[in-house]
Amino acid sequence: MKIQEMEANGTAEKLGAATHWICTANHGFAPYAQEELRRMFGAVKSTVIIPGEMLRVTLQKEAEQVIGAILSKPPIFLRHLFHIDWEWHVLEQGDLAEAIDALSAFVLSDPRLLNAGKIAVQPRKSEQSLWNGSASELRELLQDKLCGLKAEFVVRDADYIVSVFVGKEFVYAGISQPEYNISDWNGGAVRFQREEGQISRAKFKLLEAELTFGIDFTAYREALDIGAAPGGWTSFLLERGIKVTAVDPAKMHPSLKNEPRLTIIRKNAGEVKLREHQFDLLVCDMSWSPKLTAKLVSELLYALVPGGTAIITVKLLSKKPMALIQEVIETFQQSRMQVQRAKQLFHNRDEITLYMIKY
Repeated sequence: MKIQEMEANGTAEKLGAATHWICTANHGFAPYAQEELRRMFGAVKSTVIIPGEMLRVTLQKEAEQVIGAILSKPPIFLRHLFHIDWEWHVLEQGDLAEAIDALSAFVLSDPRLLNAGKIAVQPRKSEQSLWNGSASELRELLQDKLCGLKAEFVVRDADYIVSVFVGKEFVYAGISQPEYNISDWNGGAVRFQREEGQISRAKFKLLEAELTFGIDFTAYREALDIGAAPGGWTSFLLERGIKVTAVDPAKMHPSLKNEPRLTIIRKNAGEVKLREHQFDLLVCDMSWSPKLTAKLVSELLYALVPGGTAIITVKLLSKKPMALIQEVIETFQQSRMQVQRAKQLFHNRDEITLYMIKY
């Protein structure tokens, strides 16, 4: 992986074993993403780019080592990263045009892109950015300057991604294959369009889980939705052709009233009696104490078949979320659940999503 760091005078600085990264987490969770990196790689030096969300991080590891470790054990809070192959210190607003020209020349000189069929240009900017226009306008400008690559410019499913961040004083850029960025969405921000008649935005969590965890929801037969009201997750499961039992004392959305594949139980989850091994999918998105949620769900796991899947959100109501997550995971492990992934999705707020299989 080529490493080059350029400043306004055009000189390159040899970085040695240290590598530099732009790291992004959900707003307010950047400190926990940094802690994940510290636990993985030891010493971490960071500079805040966007408070609580984006950091410029220096790791005393080669780029290949960092990427290999992150791919083998995906982090919970680190949503997106890209290796800084190039940076330019802009001293004045008028120097930005020079920086963009230099960036374009750098990208055009990268041999990996000469035969790339599809390239995604993914620019971002800070609120006090040197770039006054929108990120989409910057993308269009860069694509015009990179037309010599003869590639198709796409939003996703690219062969290579050109990541760009324009801040108050620096322009950062990196070129990578999509899997090396954790997410191939720009900054890891997974966007879905709200549909007409959509019950709630909670549906976006399952849509993102479907993509992130590679879950084929159409393969499931019957699901249990704990704490289902008003029905955002239930409606998603029904759309995937799954028979659903929704448990919640509150009312479900009127649009679900005559759904033939839906059974509604207007009770607290702790009061219901279900058939053993009735379901091959269990989901829960309750705004409740995470420890109590884990205990409640664990007591209902008798209704999930061995090999069945559970998707659970864990609300991070503690000032020590990493310790809380470990405690909740241990509760589920004691109930014969194997955690496949624990991830703070873009559509999670103060929570994470657990993807688990019963053994």
